[in-house]
Amino acid sequence: MEWLVWVGAGLTAVGLVLIAYCIMAALRVRRTALPDEEMRARLQRIVFLNMGALMLSALGLMSVVLGVFLA
Repeated sequence: MEWLVWVGAGLTAVGLVLIAYCIMAALRVRRTALPDEEMRARLQRIVFLNMGALMLSALGLMSVVLGVFLA
């Protein structure tokens, strides 16, 4: 089950990279002087991506733990 640990580590790494991207994108949007509605729409898309990245990272960590227990 060593492969499960490596796959889980990869999923976690991708999730963390996406979370870092979401942080940078949200900061970039907040710095611009956009109208309220457009800023809200962009931030909602970023939040949606952030939730997906968080889920991907959590699934990766679960895979790592499962792989360690089964090894």
